[in-house]
Amino acid sequence: MLKGEQIYLRTLEPADADIIWKWENNSDNWRVSNTLVPFSRKLIEDYVNSAQDIYSIKQLRFIICLVENDKEMGAIDLFDFDPYHQKVGLGILIAELEDRRNGYAKEAVLLIKEYCFNHLNLHQVYCNILSKNKASIDLFEKSGFTICGTKKDWIKNKEGWLDELMLQSFSV
Repeated sequence: MLKGEQIYLRTLEPADADIIWKWENNSDNWRVSNTLVPFSRKLIEDYVNSAQDIYSIKQLRFIICLVENDKEMGAIDLFDFDPYHQKVGLGILIAELEDRRNGYAKEAVLLIKEYCFNHLNLHQVYCNILSKNKASIDLFEKSGFTICGTKKDWIKNKEGWLDELMLQSFSV
């Protein structure tokens, strides 16, 4: 478990399948996760039961929980793990709107960066954020990430094409 002041990060447990199924199938989140179709409960259960070793499946999900009452707030994901090039992608979800902008996401990002740099011995962590998502851009910039590029017309949605920014943070 990775613990901060307000939140802690824990690895997945079988009981998490229900809440992950709920979060993954919330279509409000699909735009930022590039999801087009709902996930089946079986698929989520299989993922939860196999998601233990980042070296074999190249990804790892942690549940973000409040220290004060163990409430599950969201998830933070490491994906596209590349041990040779010492890098990993990062994604985060604070599930409920009322739980956002309370510092939970920043604390989670800082905890996971410390884990990546000091335990996985990575050189860099990167993320991809839609250019319109100012809250996420601010979160990652305040957490030590810098914008390193723009992918023009990268994501298509109902309103048209959206640019996606790539941000990086390096170990020191």
